[in-house]
Amino acid sequence: MRILVTNDDGVFAEGLRRLVTAASAFGEVVVVAPDREQSASSHALTLHRPLRLRLVEESWYAVDGTPTDCVNMAVQGLLKDGRPDLVLAGINYGPNMGDDVTYSGTVSAAFEASLHRLPALAFSQSVEEGFSFDAAEELARSFLQSVLDEGLPKDLLLNVNFPAGPCRGVSLTRLGRRYYHQTVVAKTDPKGRDYYWIAGTPEWEREEGTDHTAVTDGYVSVTPLHLDLTDYRGLERYAALGERLRHLGCVET
Repeated sequence: MRILVTNDDGVFAEGLRRLVTAASAFGEVVVVAPDREQSASSHALTLHRPLRLRLVEESWYAVDGTPTDCVNMAVQGLLKDGRPDLVLAGINYGPNMGDDVTYSGTVSAAFEASLHRLPALAFSQSVEEGFSFDAAEELARSFLQSVLDEGLPKDLLLNVNFPAGPCRGVSLTRLGRRYYHQTVVAKTDPKGRDYYWIAGTPEWEREEGTDHTAVTDGYVSVTPLHLDLTDYRGLERYAALGERLRHLGCVET
């Protein structure tokens, strides 16, 4: 099989190489990744300038764009005559859990693969002092083996987070909730011009069954995702509002 691997930490990131090592046991691996860090780039697509693709080493390519650009460049360009069977993103330096998946370039690369009707997995590694990618690499290999043994549905989209410490097992989870005590820090450069840093301290809700709780307790969290953002409960909850809006009509111009 042909496996496309990308990330948002950049083409030279250790986590990327570890994921390639794990995936290489299952087929041909092609890497198309950003030429620099693109963390928190979300699902951004570069439309205002041309993109450049360069060969770094055999089957490894760097793109001067976002993770979403990389998946597009690979699927619609580089590999258009032989589409990948599977897309992997990661292993990200740092977790991508809960609401943070909306910011994550790693998870968004998997989202983009799903838009192309390709099964996709996003892998992220929690970080603490003394952590290593060793366990994540081995777990990713075992995880891929298990998934491939079951077959690859086209709508497969899983977000996987590894704990920083010893692993106690694997848990199927839902997304957790976190709130940022967001702060905009104002500074002045040597020329007297203002500049700003967006900073914040996350506060997680501890709730059983969520990805954050599982990882905090030492488990690998596996969260199925999908791109349909419709609030189906809201369709019922806001039915009366919808009925009022239906009678507004449109103003002719």
